[in-house]
Amino acid sequence: MFRSHSFLFFISTLLISIAIAGGKSDSRQWEAKFRSIPEPARLREYMKRLSARPHHIGSAYGKENAEWMLARFKEWGWDAKIESFEVLFPTPKERVLELVEPKKFSASLKEPAFAEDPTSSQQDEQLPTYNAYSIDGDVTAPLVYVNYGIPDDYEQLERMGISVKGCIVIARYGASWRGIKPKVAAEHGAVGCIIYSDPKGDGFYQGDVFPKGPYRPQEGVQRGSVMDMPIHSGDPLTPGVAATENAKRLDIKDVETFAKIPTLPISYADAKPLLESLGGAVVPDGWRGNLPLTYKVGPGPAKVRLKVAFNWNMVKIHDIVAKIQGSTFPDEWIIRGNHHDAWVNGAEDPISGQMCLLEEARSLGVLMKQGWRPKRTIIYCAWDGEEQGLLGSTEWVEAHADELRTNGVLYINSDSNGRGYLGIGGSHSLESFINGVARDINDPEKNISVWMRLQLRRISNAASADERKELRSASDLKIDALGSGSDYTPFLEHAGIASLNLGYGGEDGGGIYHSIYDDFYWYTHFSDTSFIYGRALAQTVGTAVIRASDAELLPLDFTRQAATIGRYVDELKKLAKSKRDDIIDRNTQIEEGTFSATADPREQYVPPSIEEVPPFLNFAPLENAMVSLNNSAERYRKAVDKFQSSNKTLPKSINKKLIESERRLTHDAGLPNRPWFKHQIYAPGLYTGYGVKTIPGVREAIEQKKWKEAEEQIARVAKVLEGEAGLIESAAAELESAVK
Repeated sequence: MFRSHSFLFFISTLLISIAIAGGKSDSRQWEAKFRSIPEPARLREYMKRLSARPHHIGSAYGKENAEWMLARFKEWGWDAKIESFEVLFPTPKERVLELVEPKKFSASLKEPAFAEDPTSSQQDEQLPTYNAYSIDGDVTAPLVYVNYGIPDDYEQLERMGISVKGCIVIARYGASWRGIKPKVAAEHGAVGCIIYSDPKGDGFYQGDVFPKGPYRPQEGVQRGSVMDMPIHSGDPLTPGVAATENAKRLDIKDVETFAKIPTLPISYADAKPLLESLGGAVVPDGWRGNLPLTYKVGPGPAKVRLKVAFNWNMVKIHDIVAKIQGSTFPDEWIIRGNHHDAWVNGAEDPISGQMCLLEEARSLGVLMKQGWRPKRTIIYCAWDGEEQGLLGSTEWVEAHADELRTNGVLYINSDSNGRGYLGIGGSHSLESFINGVARDINDPEKNISVWMRLQLRRISNAASADERKELRSASDLKIDALGSGSDYTPFLEHAGIASLNLGYGGEDGGGIYHSIYDDFYWYTHFSDTSFIYGRALAQTVGTAVIRASDAELLPLDFTRQAATIGRYVDELKKLAKSKRDDIIDRNTQIEEGTFSATADPREQYVPPSIEEVPPFLNFAPLENAMVSLNNSAERYRKAVDKFQSSNKTLPKSINKKLIESERRLTHDAGLPNRPWFKHQIYAPGLYTGYGVKTIPGVREAIEQKKWKEAEEQIARVAKVLEGEAGLIESAAAELESAVK
């Protein structure tokens, strides 16, 4: 199968080897050699093997996969082992959803197999459709439709005079992470939560459904965790400490991160009879899905019974950890990760990313056989238990906290991968670095760099002429800030390790997420069918790993970081002013008798009340800190330029200081009411789940109108930024001294 490609690989390797032998054997030459090695055919075989059977945590095939990958790492020359942890993993023993009034209906709660899709029939090994970390419960109550079930939707319900207290809510997937939906419902007094996939989101509204097309069929269900991960990720029983066999564990009744009400996901086939039975007001335009019915809010006459009960079992998870020892800086670690567990067969999520990690590891093994050794230690990790709440990565970070605090340089993550454009999120000190990598990767379909393809797409999608002009003239493309939702979370936001999250996509939409149809058949028919973007991801991440591991001076750009944080500070000032102005305008309208509490004549009138006008927030500490950060970043940039044009030796201590730079953006006390999250610049929002909140301590205090807390957080973040500026200033001074 590999013979033809292997011959081409041999010729290209020979040519590159000749070039290296005839000149300086530097990192860029090894990078070029590396990029010639990954093979789409091997990626296909990895996916076929790893997704052949369901492999959720605690499953027999999950363990087999871990042992198979361990053997491959060793075969390729890595020092590899499995590290295991004991975690809580509930599985359902009873699931009931019934419409009891005004007519009878029992939900099937089952995804049928399709003849075309061989692995969809592996029913004995498949996890049922459910939400992990829902509490047990048996409730019967009126039903209320709450749109996406996010805070804004409950404000709309309040304006309509509708309460969900004592009711079961039904929310559609989308607009937030699923765990936010039962969280907000419980805060408003609901006793149960149903989450369904509306066809407008990822079903027939988007295109042909599986197996004819890539979108969710009417019986398809999105499994998933509803753990309250904005509080902390990882094993619910061991927050902040590794879930080793002898770890001290919380009693189940004391766990903070469980959903507070029974919760269950369903298909749009099961949702349709429930929604058809609702009465009350017709929903606002933006609340309407694409089922053939009139969407109404309720409550009543629909009444439903929701019952879920779980086996609250402990299971062992298996992280594969493989290492190449650094030749020059063995105590500086470049860490690369992707998870290997899935809800069912998981070809797209996560094997499309895991296969790339494996091919990178094989390719680095080839380089080692040809004489390459990284200057820094490279650690490759295949995480278990990501789907339930980043269990494997979080427990590993907590187990190795002291070592990571000293040695952790960079973490590079991927999750799922598809076809299309490079997606980049991460620490903004790495923005220039990853732009440079993207310029060196060829897009397999367009024959231009993946950087240029992404730039052209952003120009095409720009909202204004000014934005297009900026994109055309920018030396680098901006990268996204990271919130949560994948294994970078414990590294960046708990341990303070600079991180990147990479993956291709945008041209392969689908609706099989967390269903039994996310399998080899679906992926090879509707996604990166030739596996060329899998090769591109392996080339991208592998290049970044080699470049970071072999860099003499760590490739951090603090001018990018300072500019980005400065934008965040400006956003906070605008947000605070907007909140204050809105309250003043509202109060004026109430006093003048011109304020209307309802936006729709069908809504029930709610008498308005005067709201206390908030104080002006003092942003001076943040503004002063930004002056220091900008100045130190500019001084460091000039010092780097001068050093790189000299022939001086790099001071031994400089990289140790730079490793600390991301740590300086953390605070030991963490964020308000969630101390596990230490980072003061990036965190998932309390009510977004995955979506990032930048400078979250200040931003969320303003959004929640906690003005005293906002002032306190401004002072805290300012102190953190002053500390960052001081570190950068010290590094700049050391470089300046080296070139005197």
